Amino acid sequence: MAANKILIVDDNADAADMTAEALRLFGLNVEVAYGGPEGLATAKAIAPSVIFLDIGMPQLDGYQVATALRADEKMSGVKLIALTAWGDAASREKSKAAGFDAHITKPADFSDLVALVS
Repeated sequence: MAANKILIVDDNADAADMTAEALRLFGLNVEVAYGGPEGLATAKAIAPSVIFLDIGMPQLDGYQVATALRADEKMSGVKLIALTAWGDAASREKSKAAGFDAHITKPADFSDLVALVS
């Protein structure tokens, strides 16, 4: 895993870019991928230490991406954080079952995101 390399995966480009820029203001090294397939490929290419992953995406949703990453031995050490509008109990349980380490609802406080990276 690349130390302090963060990947933001979200099909909403504006949300992904805004989150990335805010985290960069904290001095963090951030990459962005726009959707599940791109996020999965980017994660495997750059091996980040932390991935903020949206759940509600077309093609591959966040649960599917998380499950695929957890099945990849090379990605076993990545910290997966759901960053989603879905905050209900069922979504939180499903994210836990998919292998997420944390579940944060949007809009998130950026200091909370930074704390999760530290």
